[in-house]
Amino acid sequence: MNYIKHLNAVFQKFYADKRLNPTHISLYMALFQYWNINRFPKEFYIDRQEIMQLSKIGSKPTYHRCLKQMTTWKYLKYIPSHNPYKGSKINMLIFDTSSEQVVNKYETSIEQALIRNTNINKQIENINKTKLPKNEFEVIDFFKKKKWPANEAKKFYNHYQGIGWKIGGKIKIEDWQATASNWMLKANEFETADAVTQKKDNLRTSKNKDYGQPL
Repeated sequence: MNYIKHLNAVFQKFYADKRLNPTHISLYMALFQYWNINRFPKEFYIDRQEIMQLSKIGSKPTYHRCLKQMTTWKYLKYIPSHNPYKGSKINMLIFDTSSEQVVNKYETSIEQALIRNTNINKQIENINKTKLPKNEFEVIDFFKKKKWPANEAKKFYNHYQGIGWKIGGKIKIEDWQATASNWMLKANEFETADAVTQKKDNLRTSKNKDYGQPL
């Protein structure tokens, strides 16, 4: 699949299709970026929160309505997931440079598209260098494999999601799994410290001690 030819063809369709509005186009480009980053596979999984943020869609009903409409109008194929630990699936239809739309044609070639845009190349390189979880479910799976509860995984994800996946607010995380492992070690240390504190409390003398008695 040729990156440049596909975009030229799909924008020709956007121009001619009066059903589309800016929200549809913004959503399509967000999905296309995901597709691009994943090296144009036949199908790929998405995280709704990330796609909504990237496409600047603030309403869940609007997001789902646009996905269903673009599926009906043969721009892509949306396969919703009802599993809270697994994202929905997307199949992107392939477009040629001809005036005819290639319907129900999916990418079968393993050839990597040549990307001439320097900014996009730099963006992909940065994403590959910074190994971050795709979504919360990936973090939960990792914690479960380490025999940690899902609630602890959500604490970890929400904490670093809220500070932009940086250590100390400055250093970008290079390997989130290593950071998660450190999180678990520190959690164990806190639990051990609490246990020692409780033990010391149990060894204290009674609060109702009679201070009139000799030591």
